[in-house]
Amino acid sequence: MSHPAWQKSSFSTGPEGACLEAALTPGGLIRLRESDRPADVITTTPTTWATLLRTVKAGGLG
Repeated sequence: MSHPAWQKSSFSTGPEGACLEAALTPGGLIRLRESDRPADVITTTPTTWATLLRTVKAGGLG
């Protein structure tokens, strides 16, 4: 089994090192993890991820 190619968010900067990382699976799903807790991974579909991002950008969660 190959290891995912994790990519760090460009918004995750700073000395504390807590960063969101994402990786695409061979099946097209998106895996997400917090860099300081790499064993805790959630998996979602590209459609669900895009919906969440649109909602956050529109201020729909607060």
